[in-house]
Amino acid sequence: MVRKRGSLILCGAFLFVACNGLLLLFLWGRTPIGRFGEGGGAEPGGREEWGVARIKGGGTNLAGEVIRLAEEVELELKTQKELLKQIQSHRSLWEKRKEMGKRETDGGKVEEEGQHKLLPRLPPVPPKDNSENKDQEKNTPELIITAVPDPKVDTKPDNEIKELTDNIKLEVTVISPQVVIPILVIACDRVTVKRSLDKLIQYRTSAELYPIIVSQDCGHAETARVIGSYGSQVTLISQPDLSDILVRPEHRKFQGYYKIARHYRWALNQVFNTLSYSSVVIVEDDLEVAPDFFEYFRALHPILTSDPTLWCVSAWNDNGREGLVDPGKADLLYRTDFFPGLGWMLLKDVWDELEPKWPAAFWDDWMRHPEQRKERSCIRPEISRTITFGRKGVSLGQFFDQYLRYIILNTDFVPFTKQDLSYLMKDNFDVNFVKQVYSAPLIKVEELQQGGGLSGTGPYRVQYSSRDSFKVLARHLGVMDDLKSGVPRAGYRGVVSFLSRGRRVFLTPPEGWTKYDVSWS
Repeated sequence: MVRKRGSLILCGAFLFVACNGLLLLFLWGRTPIGRFGEGGGAEPGGREEWGVARIKGGGTNLAGEVIRLAEEVELELKTQKELLKQIQSHRSLWEKRKEMGKRETDGGKVEEEGQHKLLPRLPPVPPKDNSENKDQEKNTPELIITAVPDPKVDTKPDNEIKELTDNIKLEVTVISPQVVIPILVIACDRVTVKRSLDKLIQYRTSAELYPIIVSQDCGHAETARVIGSYGSQVTLISQPDLSDILVRPEHRKFQGYYKIARHYRWALNQVFNTLSYSSVVIVEDDLEVAPDFFEYFRALHPILTSDPTLWCVSAWNDNGREGLVDPGKADLLYRTDFFPGLGWMLLKDVWDELEPKWPAAFWDDWMRHPEQRKERSCIRPEISRTITFGRKGVSLGQFFDQYLRYIILNTDFVPFTKQDLSYLMKDNFDVNFVKQVYSAPLIKVEELQQGGGLSGTGPYRVQYSSRDSFKVLARHLGVMDDLKSGVPRAGYRGVVSFLSRGRRVFLTPPEGWTKYDVSWS
């Protein structure tokens, strides 16, 4: 094989020299072409022979012709030299590939890593600077093209150059861009916003991917100083309209709810329309976040954007009290028809839909109306990724003392971005969820509370048939008993999932559920 290859190389060199010699003789012996319209010498029968141009004084420009011929020969030789370099480069490349192909790992397999190092990766083209659209700065895809040997092609063709061209395929890899997810902190007059900001800054992995925007209402100077003390770590924006809102007399005591709704509208317009972000996670100044708060929303962003039956992702479980959640299932996630709030992700296209009809007050309950929800759902966790420490507020602490103070915060970091979360897509989730729920044994609440005849940790099913029966069962089992537009808190398809005395329980409507009854509110 070596002799054969050496003979081929010698023959090629001989042919190359011979061809160039013949080319030189041809060019030297060729009669040059004259110029038209100069003394008739460019046509037969003229005063001069073809191409024999006379210089001033009557002599022929023989030296010029020789120089011209030499330049043509030099150009041709340069072209041939480039071709030889390409042949030599391809031959060297083929030899390297053959050597790499002979390397074997300890298990006797070909080193695929060596094959992939055949050609270096092309450096990605840096994205254009665009300060007007911060989302786009992080959303430029990176395209990597790598030449790798194709294992399906025979590696013993007769012609080496043909082998190289046939045995190389392009491998194209598109690195998914990382979208910027800003955190919008809704603040007013709580100096304890420091607790919220401290945790957000502590747990965020990138200031570029998770810019923190604090929107302050109320004009409270001390709170503004606390926020300002973080410098460039956060961006402070201030709601400009601090005036009282004209309301009907019976709603004067709800003035705070009207101002909150006004603030939300202004702040979300700033994020989406002024700062041009495509998504946002909204928290309030009395929320503390979990260590995997950013990981949670980063992983669920693609699910939210790809499933039109979802319209939010929430960090909150309304029934997330100790004893009602499984501490060993920090990675457990659900779909819910109830809008949870309290740390939630919203997309710009949903805001574009909601903003024109945004309510004057009670925005969270308004979100739970069928006209806004449109049978869409949210994602919620088994264990909350936020807790609230703000007893002071427009609700005067009543709801906080009764429920909110008992919600537990997740402490285990769950690598959600490394998990397959496609089970949360509606078509996947509904089939598995309905099967799991209605295949569980149907029991009475008394059996569950006594527990004598039950074995194992469940799941078990307790069934309600009316608004009143739901409320009675919910109170007995310790879960929240209120309904909004007929939807129970943390419920999906009317089903509320929780733990009771260490057993998984589903509080469910009868099998064959179709829709919520808004009269149950």
